[in-house]
Amino acid sequence: MRSIGGATQWPPHPLGRRSVLAGIGAGAAVALAGCARGDSTAVQPGTTSLTNDNATWDRGYVAAGRELKKLTGHALRPLSNPNPTSYKQVTQISLQTTKATDMIKWASGYFLKSLARTGELSDLSSIWADYEDKEWVTPQTREAMSYRGSVYGIPLYESYYVLFYNTALFRKHGLRAPDTWDELLHNAEVLKKAGVIPFVATQAGNWPAYEWFQELVSKVDPDFYADLVSGKAQYTDPQAHKALQIWQDFMRKGWMTPADFDQNNGPAALKSGRVGMFLHGSWQSQGIAATGMKPGTDFDAFVLPPVESSTRRSVITESGVLAVPRKAVSHDAAMANAAHWLDPKVQQVWTDFLQDASANPRSRPGNPVMASLKERARKERWAQLPRYGESGPPNLIQGNTDDLGSFMTGASSPQATLRSMAGRAAEEWAAWERDEA
Repeated sequence: MRSIGGATQWPPHPLGRRSVLAGIGAGAAVALAGCARGDSTAVQPGTTSLTNDNATWDRGYVAAGRELKKLTGHALRPLSNPNPTSYKQVTQISLQTTKATDMIKWASGYFLKSLARTGELSDLSSIWADYEDKEWVTPQTREAMSYRGSVYGIPLYESYYVLFYNTALFRKHGLRAPDTWDELLHNAEVLKKAGVIPFVATQAGNWPAYEWFQELVSKVDPDFYADLVSGKAQYTDPQAHKALQIWQDFMRKGWMTPADFDQNNGPAALKSGRVGMFLHGSWQSQGIAATGMKPGTDFDAFVLPPVESSTRRSVITESGVLAVPRKAVSHDAAMANAAHWLDPKVQQVWTDFLQDASANPRSRPGNPVMASLKERARKERWAQLPRYGESGPPNLIQGNTDDLGSFMTGASSPQATLRSMAGRAAEEWAAWERDEA
């Protein structure tokens, strides 16, 4: 597992319905025992504990917790486990003990479904219904938070996949944020001639390999992408071939960074003008701002335009979740905080810290870059599509991400890559359905 910005990334480890203990090594059990001996998950009046895998967000949790306390009487007490694999394993084990933390940060989609089917998470459906009544959530986000019709997660944030750009670099070369596919290609040609690599693209760290896949497929045909990630379309269909051919063409023209480019260097490369456009989750705003660049002034962002002008605009959307273990030590307090997490007062503090956006459509981001994109998406009714990483059985996503990484290194052709992905999809969707029976 890797925690990348807001995105929790895990290697495949499908959770059994009856027990998460089977197959987990003794090291995780030892780690849990050490945690249980301490008082970190013990009741501390006026707080709810929140385990997470990203210590850099602790200040944000504390700030949001101060607002929560005004509403519920309970602040947030973040407990960060910086070891991604340990975090996943210890969390899974602790759910079955009397030492379960009050709230947990987890991934949405099929990662959440896998955890929910153990029966160790609290049903948050009534909280979700109240959110809908207040118009604090949009209906299309419910599925990523649900399992078998019941809600088990509350959106932690809502990020768009965008292309960041250095505004001074664009002005220098007479460019603007592209609104059409032809304008995007023009920008890439101008930057390449000027000695600037147009796009960041990498498979380093594994999971980034699917970023350009999800972008290009969804911009070729957003409806096809939605069908593909739900198992209703085939990876060998023409739309997927077209997307990989575009991708291969970009790489052959030298428009993309080497496949082993370290994305951690993306913000610095963008600031220096070594790269022109950086595709990533909008949570990267915080990292770019940390270089000294001011959002809306020194850097901006746009969503990749559709390949054909007649195609509906779409945006890949991602959200982590907050979940409440069924055996949480301070269960009532945790449920109260979950019920108020999307309150606009709480979200204003939280999103100002993240420099990103809220899942609450009534909460306007303080970051002007995100505020502008969210407003345009609302007015033009862009299709919001789920991120590929949470949109299928974990083994399917991991294996297909490996295939895409091989494609990026030139080790596999578009045709061979898609055939491999299609074969795996047939197997893993069938396996998921068998487990659900």
